[in-house]
Amino acid sequence: MGAETRWVHTPPRYSATFDEHSIAEIHRAAATGIYDIRGFGAKRKVPHFDDLLFLGASISRYPLEGYREKCATDVMLGTRFAKKPIHLRIPITIAGMSFGSLSGQAKEALGRGASIMGTSTTTGDGGMTEEERQSSKTLVYQMLPSRYGMNPDHLRKADAIEIVVGQGAKPGGGGMLLGQKISKRVAEMRTLPEGIDQRSACRHPDWTGPDDLQIKIEELREITDWEKPIYIKIGAARPYYDTALAVKAGADVVVLDGMQGGTAATQEVFIEHVGLPILSAIRPAVQALQELDMHRKVQLIVSGGIRNGADVAKALALGADAASIGTAALIALGDNAPHLDEEYRKIGSRAGAYDDYHEGRDPAGITTQDPELMQRFDPVAGGRRLANYLSVLTLETQTIARACGKSHVHNLEPEDLVALTVESAAMAQVPLAGTNWIPGA
Repeated sequence: MGAETRWVHTPPRYSATFDEHSIAEIHRAAATGIYDIRGFGAKRKVPHFDDLLFLGASISRYPLEGYREKCATDVMLGTRFAKKPIHLRIPITIAGMSFGSLSGQAKEALGRGASIMGTSTTTGDGGMTEEERQSSKTLVYQMLPSRYGMNPDHLRKADAIEIVVGQGAKPGGGGMLLGQKISKRVAEMRTLPEGIDQRSACRHPDWTGPDDLQIKIEELREITDWEKPIYIKIGAARPYYDTALAVKAGADVVVLDGMQGGTAATQEVFIEHVGLPILSAIRPAVQALQELDMHRKVQLIVSGGIRNGADVAKALALGADAASIGTAALIALGDNAPHLDEEYRKIGSRAGAYDDYHEGRDPAGITTQDPELMQRFDPVAGGRRLANYLSVLTLETQTIARACGKSHVHNLEPEDLVALTVESAAMAQVPLAGTNWIPGA
């Protein structure tokens, strides 16, 4: 080998398996000995509504003329048993997010925005606040396994009751609310010590199956004089069987939450590796309803990664009656706002990636109980922002429905859709684009 011969190195190559995030997490775990906790939903790429396309009308189908022909957006929820079913002007609801996880002002803003648009908002773990009830024309009261903040008087004040069996971000698991967010008011509402970490239960303490659940639903109906619709919320895991059993137990409405759905705080490994994408869960749930002759009689609300009107329209076309938003609603209020990027970076994150809701240091004043941070958030302005966003979602959904020739958004159907990938075609049970092939059909 000559004196001038030099060893030539190939460029450094990163591993697809041990990528930058995986290596950083190994170092963090080795240094601390504790698992990572965060909020938000799954951040990994999974099949989603973007993998579907609508077939607009042309000659074989006629579109609706936008200014002369109406396309309705209203929805009735709770028509099976409730004396007072809920009538919403739009097919988009606000998902349950707790006072404790969110500031009181944020909860008020959610109620204001939803009321402007004629839809409902939902309490979440920890009970009902006065501000939330007063600002919400239609309020759904969640009953979670923890029973934190559970109050029979509040049940009667609500317009519907939602029994939470699971969430999409953590089906089979419970949530967390760390001590720094257990303020005096939060502690009093939850009957907990102030400043002490709270871990929610993963299952309800007084029932273990559909027969017991049926008894619980009947108790709730007696408490509310059979007036209020009873929802059952399930995390997407076994949607066919869970939907069928919810119907058997007597639910008026089934809420199905996919793994892209958010949470206030739970283990990172749970969020990313447990549950199903919402795209894969809707059709099995609808199949269960159809086989029981309950489709449209028991309403189906789907959530988990809903971002725009196209997502809403696709959920409805696959058989849902309404869609629900949580993370998107927080972003509409101002969470992860670009103008706060410098402040997010000061606490180790950045705008667009902030998910440490459990730490209670949100510069936007939304996911915090810090008095100084909370004062930054204006619930009136936040409510207007949310109403604007909901209006856009509704108009986008209508636009697509009109293009498909539908006089009501509920008339959208699987026949209006095609899929871009084999995986999404199989999950949504619609043809692969350019073919009539539905994988597995």
